Amino acid sequence: SGRFDRSQRHGRKLSLRMREIADLTEIAAGFSAIVLDQFGVLHDGAQAYPGAVEILEAMKARGQRLAVLSNSGKRAAPNVARIAGMGFHPDLFEIVMSSGEALWQDVASGRVSAKRFFPVARQLEDARSWADGLEVEIVESFRQADAVLVMGYPEPLPSGFEDCVFQRNAEGALPVYCTNPDRASPRGHGVVPSCGALAHRMAEAGQEVYFYGKPHVPIFAAMERALDLPSEALLMVGDSLEHDVAGAQAAGWQSLFLRAGLHAKHFVASDDIPGVLSKLAETEAAPLPNFTAFRLAS
Repeated sequence: SGRFDRSQRHGRKLSLRMREIADLTEIAAGFSAIVLDQFGVLHDGAQAYPGAVEILEAMKARGQRLAVLSNSGKRAAPNVARIAGMGFHPDLFEIVMSSGEALWQDVASGRVSAKRFFPVARQLEDARSWADGLEVEIVESFRQADAVLVMGYPEPLPSGFEDCVFQRNAEGALPVYCTNPDRASPRGHGVVPSCGALAHRMAEAGQEVYFYGKPHVPIFAAMERALDLPSEALLMVGDSLEHDVAGAQAAGWQSLFLRAGLHAKHFVASDDIPGVLSKLAETEAAPLPNFTAFRLAS
């Protein structure tokens, strides 16, 4: 986890040592484990990307270790089920770790002491499912809460929602725990807002926000521990410069950026891949990746 900290995204020099590759198999043998983002890498929220299942199954058969690291507000089990429903066998991935799971573990262990959460979610049931097994309460009134749980982006935002969630009381704002720092997510019909957009606005308004997930280093460190591998042995495959690439660099991992995900529209009308990527990196105050490809499979 990590509080909002602009130093994690700003002030980095852009590396010019970036290599364009045809697909993941071109570089996979150089790493002990491949860690993959979920949305924009494995699937678009509705179906698996062409060739993704087949290329990963072939790599697994050759002994490659595979894991998933997702900025998903839900716990690990629902993410395993979602991936399996799109054709990825559950045994394909050694570990599936979500940012929602990371917060759940911190609440369960007492590292987070809040007991009454006001949920910001697509559906109230999402928050209740997340809290299953914890000695906490999901409350429907902001005034009953001792913390805000941001795990989804309600669409449309309910009337008076922002006044409620951005409210500051006499004692100061409630702490905010965000289980998905992503500002937007790719879907089959385009890119949609994600709950990180709300949480970042809260942080910029001066509220105390704790982000779980990429690009914050602790979730990368947790994956290293789970795989029992050093940072230099790991490759992060993602479609977000701000989260996947920046987080990997901060953690000492190498990164592969896929252009068909979150930023696909920027590459449609241009053959200048290094130029477009450099401009995106500058806009997002993020580093360039070590490698780039269109998708996992060519």
